[in-house]
Amino acid sequence: MIPQDIVNRILDTAQIVDVVGDFVTLKKSGSNFQACCPFHNEKTPSFSVSPSKGIYKCFGCGKSGTAVGFVMEHESMTYVEALKYLAKKYNIEVIEKEESPEEIAQRQRYESLLLVSEFAGKFFQDSLNTPDGQAIAYQYFRSRGLEDETIRKYGLGWAPVSRRAFSEAARKAGYKEEFLIETGLSIKYDDGTLADRFFDRVMFPIHSVNGRLIAFGGRTLKKEKTDSKGRTIAKYVNSPETEIYVKSKSLYGIHFAKSEISKQDKCILVEGYLDVLSMHQLGILNVVASSGTSLTVDQIRLIHRFTDNITIIYDGDGAGIKAALRGIDMVLKEGMNVKIVLLPDGQDPDDFARKHTLEEVQEYISSNERDFIGFKTDLLLEEAGNDPLKKGKLINDIADTIALIPDAVIRAMYVRSTATRFSMDERVIFNRLNHTRKTLVEAEKKQQDRRNMTQGQSQSQLPPPPPGPEYDDMPEDPMAQEQPEVPVINPMNGIGACEEELLKFILEDGCTEMRFDRDSQYYCDGASVNVAEFIDGSLAEDEYDFIVPMYRSLYETYFAFYDEGLTQEQIMSRILNGPDREMAAVAERIVQEKYTITIKSFENSMTSRMTQLIMYVPRALMAYQIRRLEAVIDELMRGLEPVRGTEAETEILLKLVNLNKAKTLITKQLGRV
Repeated sequence: MIPQDIVNRILDTAQIVDVVGDFVTLKKSGSNFQACCPFHNEKTPSFSVSPSKGIYKCFGCGKSGTAVGFVMEHESMTYVEALKYLAKKYNIEVIEKEESPEEIAQRQRYESLLLVSEFAGKFFQDSLNTPDGQAIAYQYFRSRGLEDETIRKYGLGWAPVSRRAFSEAARKAGYKEEFLIETGLSIKYDDGTLADRFFDRVMFPIHSVNGRLIAFGGRTLKKEKTDSKGRTIAKYVNSPETEIYVKSKSLYGIHFAKSEISKQDKCILVEGYLDVLSMHQLGILNVVASSGTSLTVDQIRLIHRFTDNITIIYDGDGAGIKAALRGIDMVLKEGMNVKIVLLPDGQDPDDFARKHTLEEVQEYISSNERDFIGFKTDLLLEEAGNDPLKKGKLINDIADTIALIPDAVIRAMYVRSTATRFSMDERVIFNRLNHTRKTLVEAEKKQQDRRNMTQGQSQSQLPPPPPGPEYDDMPEDPMAQEQPEVPVINPMNGIGACEEELLKFILEDGCTEMRFDRDSQYYCDGASVNVAEFIDGSLAEDEYDFIVPMYRSLYETYFAFYDEGLTQEQIMSRILNGPDREMAAVAERIVQEKYTITIKSFENSMTSRMTQLIMYVPRALMAYQIRRLEAVIDELMRGLEPVRGTEAETEILLKLVNLNKAKTLITKQLGRV
């Protein structure tokens, strides 16, 4: 672990122009620098680096980030690896926590397993060049349309017919028996002899994201279903899970595809080894496979390191459709965009790639990509027909899927799309969606309670879990009856946009002083207040906390650094280069300049920044007050119908009168500012 003071020193020292300039040729353009983007092919420079903000932005492919983020993206490094890279660049000594003897032994053991696996990879490749390997395995690869360069690049091989060939070769080369067994490459019998797990099979090596060989898949070429002893011959035999290989966290082809996934900003997901190899050979390189397993959350998160967009290609048969429906919910829940492509019935990506040209496959994918609403609607409407109950169930099913999406704005857009498609009121879908999200929160809380009980801890002994992006329009604890429930927010009412606008003022000008004129209602005996304190004081006076959890976390993080006495530049460096990459990405998006020229931006350019802040910060706060009042009013209005004719109706009506008066007053003030 790198001590925090060294992390801070690295972040304070790293200069975005120096770092990016090591990889691309930057040219001065006004106060910024420009270059052709290193993440996608272009002839006209659209890649901009801002030294003052410490960020880069490509207006062609949309990639953006900081010095640390650039190194992570360009070199496919983790956050810690990027920090070490920058430390080395700026000659900053990184003194990590001293390893214990147990940790040293564990690291050495891990490396030993990798070395054994890599020896096996070379052994299987060499075996491909033997007479049997050429006659059996090589001819099979060629019959599947694989070229010599593809066979070599992806390390395809052959496990000899002998059941002891690999184990004997490995022992002769000096590899320890325990590591041969631990990798699953060898099996030890009761009599103490070793036998090979893989024999008489064509071999597909599986690599980690960093290119280390971690596992194998072996396919039999025998047509018989059983061997001479009546035992079933499995079509595929795969490496067991080990310290270096966890199937649910691995993707076939990810090492070869990651760069193209980043450039294309899209990952194409298929099912099998040959699907990946045929697509890559054709020229579609942003393709990976789930290695014959059902898609897992960890695999989705691995893809998410390189893109927000997944296109899943499945066979057009019943099994493929069911797999597509399962995959949709998982991808959406991880905050990614998912599209589905169904191939003609009876074909898989391998068949399709071998029977068509690159242009034909690309055209088919782009023409047949469906978002999940279109996919589910077309699929399930056929079953529903004209039955209103079945149609209602379909709409509920779509709403439940939308409820899984973490981003409130994206959820709102899908709600609008669904409402338009079925010609119905958006509020009906929002009601179902909010009910589903509450159920999800309750289920997660119960699951957490069970985990705590298993660990011997009661929930009361633990702090409440921090709000996360999964449920960003819900109260932190919907089961707590003693607390007033936060109204469920329809994201389209603008609260999120208002919170983002206030954050933009804080992140860009938080430490800038505001000096109001004597005739201003905010003037106070000539005293000045900076932007951050003005906004924070106003929200505290209204007892408002941000509702969108990520915005609330970003707000609190800013003021935590502010309270440490850091400058605006230091605060932004900590946030943009911090370990919370999701928060850093949100902050980057908020502070990036809009390059669209409008009348308003032209008018703004004619006034000083101080004047702009004095004009627009109070307006932003009042707009936020109005949106919060509207949210409460909407919630009360929804609660009127069930209590018509009761005393509760009178109480609600009185509250509505007072809230509308407050809204009218603020609206008038907003018109005068």
